[in-house]
Amino acid sequence: MLLKATEQCFNTLERAEMLLLLLKRFPETVVQHGVSLGETLLEAENIEDQESPVNCFRKLFVCDVLPLIINNPDVRLPASLLYKYLNKAAEFYINYVTRSPQTETQHQGSQDTSDLMSPSKRSSQKYIIEGLTEKSSQIVDPWDRLFKILSVVGMRCEWQMDKGTRSFADVLHRMKDLCRYISNFENEAHVKYRSQVVYSVLLVFFKNAFQYVSGIQPSLFQGPNAPSQVPLVLLEDASNAFVDVEIERSKHIHKKRKLAETREKTMSSDDEECSGKGRNRHILINKTELPNSVELLESFKLAKESWELLHSVESLDKEFTRICMLWKTDTWLWLRIFLTDMIIYQGQYKKAVASLHHLAALQGSQSQQQVLGQGSLEQHRALIQLASCHYALGEYRLTCEKILDLMCYMSPPTQDGVKVQEEPPKVKSKFRKGSDQKLLPCTNKAVMPYCFQLLLACFKLRAFTDNRDDMALGHAIVLLQHEWPRGENLFLKAVNKICQQGNFQYENFFNYVTNIDMLEEFAYLRTQEGGKIHLELLPNQGMLIKNSSPPMGLLQQEFIPVLQPSIQPADRHHTVTRGITKGVKEDFRLAMERQVSRCGENLMVVLHHFCINEKILLLQTLT
Repeated sequence: MLLKATEQCFNTLERAEMLLLLLKRFPETVVQHGVSLGETLLEAENIEDQESPVNCFRKLFVCDVLPLIINNPDVRLPASLLYKYLNKAAEFYINYVTRSPQTETQHQGSQDTSDLMSPSKRSSQKYIIEGLTEKSSQIVDPWDRLFKILSVVGMRCEWQMDKGTRSFADVLHRMKDLCRYISNFENEAHVKYRSQVVYSVLLVFFKNAFQYVSGIQPSLFQGPNAPSQVPLVLLEDASNAFVDVEIERSKHIHKKRKLAETREKTMSSDDEECSGKGRNRHILINKTELPNSVELLESFKLAKESWELLHSVESLDKEFTRICMLWKTDTWLWLRIFLTDMIIYQGQYKKAVASLHHLAALQGSQSQQQVLGQGSLEQHRALIQLASCHYALGEYRLTCEKILDLMCYMSPPTQDGVKVQEEPPKVKSKFRKGSDQKLLPCTNKAVMPYCFQLLLACFKLRAFTDNRDDMALGHAIVLLQHEWPRGENLFLKAVNKICQQGNFQYENFFNYVTNIDMLEEFAYLRTQEGGKIHLELLPNQGMLIKNSSPPMGLLQQEFIPVLQPSIQPADRHHTVTRGITKGVKEDFRLAMERQVSRCGENLMVVLHHFCINEKILLLQTLT
């Protein structure tokens, strides 16, 4: 009766569902109707011209029909057909798990937040496949289902299988061993073991790449009701833009400086050999920003090793590339994010730049669909990483250009960005030592300080060369205020260079230098004891002295005080003006006194305006 009822159905989907009911109720009919039903569903998918592999026909085939076929020992299937079905199943499940949140926006319901946070539990989110009911659209444990299909197909194709459950690392190790002698096989045996390696490693790769990306950019996979989770971005570590030697803050700089002495050369990122561009490097992660950092790094490592294995042998590379083209993986934004990070990690920066342009194009097409947290810079991930890559390549003007473009999308954090705090504990990946990289929160609060570090590193080369470049030196001094006193020793180097020159010109000094220690040092340079250095720091001294409002059109109340309440500008007046109230020009003294009143301004705001207002000048300096 079921068979007759099935024949009367005109709708392909209804007919398939009726026939599926027959197969489940009478398992002996699977031999006769199972494969034909599967082929009918795959053919219907092509006829209906489904855009996505996640459609009603593929879902019925992969989740319902295929398990009945491959688990029935009486159904004889050639290896080529099994590989075809495995391919269809893998494409479906991977696309299902990595689906974008916008496709489920209208069907979101209340759900436990821990499930939303976990990539392995996203299957519980409400998601309706067109043509199916909500219940039929839900798939529990899709990854487990996929790996079970892989295991069954492997046994039927007589792969070299291991008994018992093995970890991803074990599977990868086993496939590496198999690769060593895969070239010894010919014809059918070669195809068999090549398929085993490709599909086994392919699934390990996509699973772990997904786990990594869902950890660094969760909004790609979470719906609008998901809790806010800070995205991360992989960047070159630029913390060595500052000098390592730290001088005590409590003592004035000029008390430590002796004009006649030559200071020991400070080491910086520009002085050291650019090493560590190999394949094994440290990745630093703040534990407080990502509690599961160990698991995240392990996923990255496994995915990277899987990718390398798939490209290590020509036959594997060719087959994997064919599958990727068939699945159109070049349109998967989440995969491009992983591949870009992997290329950056490997130190292939020119290749990374090309990948980032591809990423920017994909991200631009999906930017309207993303669910972004407040203060997030996720949509500008490519721009941030481009700046980092150009810096690693030594292309400092391009680095500066990308950073200044990025500044237009950022706003300074409200809290003080000047005080140096103890860094929270970090996790390092267990890789061979090389130049460090870091996974930084993709937020204004974290990215803006990083940009200032990159800018400083760019201008250091010009500022401290034998050739005189007051403009570059002035820019460096402005940027050295950030995270003071980390850059104190490098500032001493700048002061020493000015002393050797005997004069210094930087007309933006009073617009952007508000650090009390720097002001004191420059005041000291004008004194007899300081060497009577000729300083040209006033661009328009008449207006600067008469105008009581701060430069750049900024009102004093716009800034948040960064000095401790116990240290008021009035308390510092005597210190800064000591030695210059006599025998110096009145305009410089008044400008310096007025500048002291700006020491309470939010330095992040000052430096942000520096980048915005002086964009043309900054780029010209690096030309």
